[in-house]
This record gives sequence, structure tokens and C-alpha cells, in this order.
Amino acid sequence: MNKKRLKIGLFLDSFFPAIDGVVNVVDNLAKELSKYNDVVVVVPYTESINEDKDRPYKVIRIKSLPVPFTDYRVSLMQTRINESYKILLEEKFDIIHIHSPLTIGSLGLKIAKKLNIPCIATMHTRFDFEIRKRVNNQFVIDNIISRFIKVYNSCDKCIAVNNAMKKVFKDYGYLYEPVIIYNGTDLTTCKDKEIINKINVKYSLENIYPIFLFVGRIIDIKNIFFILDSLKLLKEEEYMFKIIYVGDGFDLKELQKRIVEYDMQDYCITTGMVTDRNIISGFYKRADLFLFPSLFDASSLVQIEAAVNETPGVFIEGSVTSDTVINNVSGFTSSYSVNDYKEKIKEIISDKSKLKIVGKNAKEMLGKNWKNIARETYELYLKEIEKKELQLWLKITKQ
Repeated sequence: MNKKRLKIGLFLDSFFPAIDGVVNVVDNLAKELSKYNDVVVVVPYTESINEDKDRPYKVIRIKSLPVPFTDYRVSLMQTRINESYKILLEEKFDIIHIHSPLTIGSLGLKIAKKLNIPCIATMHTRFDFEIRKRVNNQFVIDNIISRFIKVYNSCDKCIAVNNAMKKVFKDYGYLYEPVIIYNGTDLTTCKDKEIINKINVKYSLENIYPIFLFVGRIIDIKNIFFILDSLKLLKEEEYMFKIIYVGDGFDLKELQKRIVEYDMQDYCITTGMVTDRNIISGFYKRADLFLFPSLFDASSLVQIEAAVNETPGVFIEGSVTSDTVINNVSGFTSSYSVNDYKEKIKEIISDKSKLKIVGKNAKEMLGKNWKNIARETYELYLKEIEKKELQLWLKITKQ
């Protein structure tokens, strides 16, 4: 079947060289969509943009400034946005898909309104959890959320990345019915024994103790210290293990400091940034258990990546990530307590046969590929374009 070639604008407020789940989602979606569409990704400007020209889609950078105490950037004030606004209008998009309600996402909505084209939005994050880490005032939090949801309510259609996020939309005050399109991964199961051997040698890993893994940004909101505190209790009970933190982030130095304070240098490994996807897949395959107690992630890509490698995860009850697994079937859940998390880990590693079964189930239930997800998204684009064209035609005929 011949596909209608669309001009698609994907707008988000973070992008390479910063790496996070949303960046990976948009990059993979753009790569797949660009095989049969013209894709433009609109993101903050940084100095390290040499790789933009090598991507299979066009990248437009908006002038930005770093956000203090985070890995993110925010586009500059309205005068600069107006300049960008004029440039982006000339792209003649058929549809715009925003992945953030912040400055660049709002710019995308504004352009869509001006061009009379559909604007789709995906919510990737539990904003209230993220904001609460920095603001201890419920009135302020509610006010920020209301501003965000106003953006979503102004879009033609919103996408929830799972059933739990569909409920979050409603809790925030979204007035309509979001469609569910799950995230996927470009990662494949690591079958290269040489990669595993290199990891074993480089980090002095042995098979006589369990290997735990965290992959993601090394920031407090991911509950990286919660993991360390739980494992400190496990160490005090004289369990031997290794925990590998794969990633970089604002709190890496603080994590390394606490590892020393807890006298856990023999238990903990911090790799820093790893960009080779084959090596990352190797880490998942080498690990026995993936630890991910984050409360704010909506549909974590690392959760799916672990599942692809049959490495089950331990999540927090009530979190969005826990909603995507069945406890003791395709993953494990624990209450939000350092001690309970430690006890859950002990229970899991005591039954290796069950661990293997749950890992296989996780792969079967969570592993999704971007080709199918991009096709599903593309079909939604066509549907919304057709709907918008009908609305405009009806408006003209009534005049």
C-alpha cells in the first residue's frame, strides 16, 4: 500500500547531546517515520550539534539556556521564539506532534493553530512528582500542572503511553479521551558473548553473586539513592552483590560520594555515559535484576530494554512503570520503603528459576518494536489530518 508522504514536525524541550527517555523516544520515532515521510525535529540549541547533519531527519535548533541544577535547557524568551516562529511557518507542516508542554512544545501548538493543521501531544512524564522534588508548595504545583494541561486540552488529540498515563491525563484535568500508543525500543537482545566477556573483564564481574543494574540519568528524581540505601541494608546482612549504575547526570558525584560514605566501593560500579547501544544491551543481558524504583517515569524505555534482554525489573507499587507489569509474572513490585525494597530483592534472588521465567514473560509482554509503533502513530496522523480538513471544509461551506 502506498503511503501518503507527510511533512511532520516533532517538537520537544530536550535533545542530544542530552540523553533521556523522551529524547530516545523521539529519535526512534523520527528515524522510523522518516523512511516514508519528511520529518523535522525542533529542539533546544546547544553547542554540540555536529551530529545533527548525520541524522535521517532534519533538526532545527531553537536558541536556549541551561536550566540550573538539571541536564535540560529552555528556549529563550518570546522575542527569540517569534523569530523561530517565522522560520518554522515556512516548513509548511502537515501535522505537528509535541512531546512537552514547555516552551518549544507550546511553540509547536502555536504554529499548528496558525497553519490550521492538527497538533498531537504525548505526555511522557508524571509532572507532579518531578515538580514536587523542587517545589514544596501544593498551590504552586497545581498552578504549574494547570498551565501544562491547558496546552494538552488545546491539542487535537493526546497520546497516553499506557493505561496508567491515561488515568494521569484525567487526574490532571484533561477533558477528552487520550489514545494509547505504547513506547518501544530499538534495542535487540544481546547475543554477542564477546560483549558480555568484555563487561566481565572491565568491571571484574563474577558469577558467584547477583548483578543488579540501573540504567538512566543519574539524578535524584530517579530514586538512585533509594536503590543505594536499600542495598546498604542488604550489605549489612552480609549479602554479596554488585550494582552497576549505567549513565551520567547531575547527581553522579553525589552518588559516588555516598558510595564511599557507605563503604560500598566493592559493591557499586558507576560507568558514566555509555552511548554504544550494543554495550548497553550487554549490560542488561549480564544483569540478573533491573532496579528501577522511579516514581515519575511514565513509560520508561529502560524498562522495555531490560525486558527485551529477559532481565526482570523491580518497580514501586502505584508507580506508572509498575502498572505495565504483573507482579511475579512479568516483573516485580515493592512498596515505597527502603526496607521493603531490600526484602523484595532478597526474595527474588533466592529463586533463580522464577527469576528466569519472569524474565521471559517480561520480554513477551513488554518488548515492542518501533516499526509497528511508528505505523500506528502515522495512522493517527492521517486520521487527525482528515478530521481537520473536514472541519475546515464545513466551516467554509457554512460561510
